[in-house]
Amino acid sequence: MTHLTTPEIELLLNSLNKEEKKLALLCLSTGARWGEAESLAAQQVLKGRVIFLNTKNGDQRIVPISDKLEKEIRGKKKMGKLFNVDYINFCKILHVVKPDLPKGQATHVLRHTFASHFMMNGGNIIALQQILGHTSIIQTMVYAHLAPDYLQHAITLNPLKGEIEVE
Repeated sequence: MTHLTTPEIELLLNSLNKEEKKLALLCLSTGARWGEAESLAAQQVLKGRVIFLNTKNGDQRIVPISDKLEKEIRGKKKMGKLFNVDYINFCKILHVVKPDLPKGQATHVLRHTFASHFMMNGGNIIALQQILGHTSIIQTMVYAHLAPDYLQHAITLNPLKGEIEVE
């Protein structure tokens, strides 16, 4: 799964216009698919949450977002579509940032980037499954290898919390 590195994320965000950047920030913060984010209406962003309705499996998905992101993407809009972004132009910019993107995966790289960094930053695989809206944990497990220390929780989350005294 191809994902953007932190320097590539910075380069992408610096290469986008304001509308494109808001959409990219939403995808990178929530793992939203392009279509879910692009079709988002203002009334679906509410009290620190985004309600995705047009999901791949047809189920509604609610993902928390920061107050700062909510203000940024919603602005003063109360109703109506939030984004007006040229998909083809967005893909061209992505290909400049990451030239080796697999064909047809241009905008999906934002979703993979969210999931990959979520795990690399210590995220929980079950939480990731729910955020991404995967019906099976097997779909989500492709990201598990990116959290090389996830088994280390066996030390800190056991009832003894790593505090062992024999004598």
